[in-house]
Amino acid sequence: MPARRAGMSHIPVLLNEMLDALAVRDGAVYVDGTFGGGGYTRAILNKADCQVIAVDRDPAAIARACDLQKEYPDRLHVFHGVFSSLPTLMAQSQFDQIDGVVFDFGVSSYQIDTPDRGFSFRFDGPLDMRMSDDGESAADIVNTYDEEDLANIIYTYGEEHRSRRIARAIVELRKVKPIQTTLELANLIKSKLGGRPDAQHPATLTFQALRIKVNNELIEIERGLKFAEDFLRADGRLVAVTFHSLEDRIVKSFLREKAVRKHKQSRLLPGEKAPSPPSFFDLYPKGVAPSESEISVNPRSRSARLRAAVRLPSGQQGGTDA
Repeated sequence: MPARRAGMSHIPVLLNEMLDALAVRDGAVYVDGTFGGGGYTRAILNKADCQVIAVDRDPAAIARACDLQKEYPDRLHVFHGVFSSLPTLMAQSQFDQIDGVVFDFGVSSYQIDTPDRGFSFRFDGPLDMRMSDDGESAADIVNTYDEEDLANIIYTYGEEHRSRRIARAIVELRKVKPIQTTLELANLIKSKLGGRPDAQHPATLTFQALRIKVNNELIEIERGLKFAEDFLRADGRLVAVTFHSLEDRIVKSFLREKAVRKHKQSRLLPGEKAPSPPSFFDLYPKGVAPSESEISVNPRSRSARLRAAVRLPSGQQGGTDA
């Protein structure tokens, strides 16, 4: 098993756009729900004399956050946990409400570039993919789930239309030997699907699906957005950066539900319950994509999209289409 090594690089995506959307100011309290390499947290702390609550589920990220905390001992507060634990973590902090929250969804550069985390088939490593280093691994899923469940996971979370062929190949191979490494799985998929040198690797979507399943990512995103609605002050900011369609769809749908214009609501039928008043004003209904110059410096930013919204006072009508 390869030794754990630090991530090769960490370049915060859409950093300036994030700071603008978050409207960082002195005296405010912000949550960075995905500390990762700390790029967003450091930028927020440098932008204003504010407080930051940094949260991550990855113990390696928490270690990096604790190192950064030494530079900002009175302004940076570090907690280990997932999005669904944010309300509990807030209860442990000295703050009741926040002025902004930012989520940088998906896998971090450190996780991708560390072979023994098992997130990438660019390196040979154990088929792990656990962000928190505990619970069910990708190898557990690949070697124990039945063929139908595997196909459904790969199709639902990877949007891979060849999921049944991949699941069948996995089940056939594991009858001979367990699938234990990233390259074993990637090479198996490539042998069954083929692929061109200039095209996306045929295992890409399957790896995405397994990672999402292992870390319960989509449910956690929904819970993170609900936390923002519950804990943001009026005029507080929600900022979310997504990296694939499933993530972006959840954020976009949330804002469509929570930031609907009053005049677009149809007349109620007899006995129909009136919808809840909007709780957000959508700042960028079409989202914000990285510039060509950013993509040229950081190709991993290509698929990123930033969405942001302002928390409305409770009961206020307003908002825009998402």
